[in-house]
Amino acid sequence: MPTIDILLPGFAIDTDQGYPAFCGVFLVRGADAAGRDRNVLVDAAHVGRRPFLWDALAAHGLAAEDIDTVVLTHAHWDHVQNIDLFPHATLVLHPDERRYAHTPHANDWATPAWTGLLLEQLRVREVVDGEEIIPGVGVIALPGHSPGSIGVTVATDAGLAVITGDALHFAYVARTGRNPLVFWDADAAARSIERVVAVSEVIYPGHDRPFRLTADGGIDYLADFALTLTGLRPDTEGLAFADGSARPLWVMPGIGEQAALYEKNADEIRRRIRRVPRVVRPERSGSGPGTG
Repeated sequence: MPTIDILLPGFAIDTDQGYPAFCGVFLVRGADAAGRDRNVLVDAAHVGRRPFLWDALAAHGLAAEDIDTVVLTHAHWDHVQNIDLFPHATLVLHPDERRYAHTPHANDWATPAWTGLLLEQLRVREVVDGEEIIPGVGVIALPGHSPGSIGVTVATDAGLAVITGDALHFAYVARTGRNPLVFWDADAAARSIERVVAVSEVIYPGHDRPFRLTADGGIDYLADFALTLTGLRPDTEGLAFADGSARPLWVMPGIGEQAALYEKNADEIRRRIRRVPRVVRPERSGSGPGTG
């Protein structure tokens, strides 16, 4: 059976000065149809976590070149920035996400204008709902938070697990049924949450610990919380803690324009994708800071 390991845990941290945006990064291991062992990375985090990603791979006996496939649940900055660590892997994402990343809406601060160019540096495999990545590991379409959000289904010994990305950021969202941060379609995002809850035995959210829903709708976390803050002391003047039990709902201004703009720009987006040269980087001689 395929297995899931947490390389980098996701955290539900916001501040009044910006978003650290620590998404979960997951290692899925299993065999392909020919019986060969495969290492699949789901999401890659942002560059502020790069040294920690190197260390996490090493702790599992791996280096960047051992990753065969990188699956992006979606192309937001905090999930995508480290894909350049894996230039010989295949990048897997939904076609709607790939194309949107080339002409994001001006108000979409989660998809910088360079995102489309970054995606094209790797070999890209477009996938849709129901496709298989390796046996026991598949794709589930979860649009709404972004146009082409997907999840990764994994048939594990503990039941069907779904790695959701930000289709379901936090455990509490499984109970509220509303995505707190929407850049594409709030109603579609709500339907995607319902779908995750309906099919999952275990849920690996984008910015929280893996969990199960109990029979009475409670949250049964399957990993301990562990985080150390540095550079601050509990008694630092001006440091305050706000209620973090839920986030206010936010829908991107101009969201009603999205679908029409996407269709209008479809031909231009395809031309851009064809024109972008893929950069092949040399193999790394090491796997940590200072190696090139």
